[in-house]
Amino acid sequence: METSVILSGEFDASNCYLEIHPGAGGTEACDWAEMLERMYERFCEKNNFSYELIDYQKGEEAGIKSVTLKIKGMYAYGYLKLESGVHRLVRKSPFDAGNRRHTSFASVLVMPEINTNIDIEIKESDLKIDVYHSSGAGGQSVNTSNSAVRITHLPTKTVVTCQNERSQLKNKEQALTMLKNKLYMLEYEKKNAELASLKGENKSINFGSQIRSYVLEPYKLVKDHRSNYENTNPDKILDGSILEMLIYNLKNLK
Repeated sequence: METSVILSGEFDASNCYLEIHPGAGGTEACDWAEMLERMYERFCEKNNFSYELIDYQKGEEAGIKSVTLKIKGMYAYGYLKLESGVHRLVRKSPFDAGNRRHTSFASVLVMPEINTNIDIEIKESDLKIDVYHSSGAGGQSVNTSNSAVRITHLPTKTVVTCQNERSQLKNKEQALTMLKNKLYMLEYEKKNAELASLKGENKSINFGSQIRSYVLEPYKLVKDHRSNYENTNPDKILDGSILEMLIYNLKNLK
């Protein structure tokens, strides 16, 4: 009953797409993005959610340039929707010969999978479609054909990529579905912002603001800057034990 009350939003029961992109900072930021990917994958494994790698772009030296996961399970979007934003890491960098402390940033975007038919008109002339070689993660076989697809919606500068299928056609279909989801959510958030403005509410829907810090040096602390949730065991958090934090935020950020 508590779950149904907390997770009663329009899309809360849906599967979701979760994207991670490193911020400025080169190898250090790419490594931080990969640490976040592992955190969410471990969260799924611990809480009976399944995940599928939709897109994976490996970093030049270490870590990742970007990753998109499709997370499946009841209330996947509801639990993870408040993870959208900029995540900040403070640690002694393993890539710094001087072992100095570095601050890295990575952005997370969580978007629901909308199962109903989305009535959004997308003109072919508004799309820029690129194909390229897939770059498999870890021990996965790398597809040597041009099957990976990147679609850019020119009017909104929205970009989606997909490379999990061997067929270019299937990757294109998946990418178009993701694009429709993104464009729908852009309109949905725009209408919510207009409604909040009419009501005199000052609610930010911008997922680009810093939401959480993970400090490993000189002390250990994870702090969510919106709800003031704190945890002095960042290693446990980064190993996927984030359910308590997610529920705390859902209860306190309504």
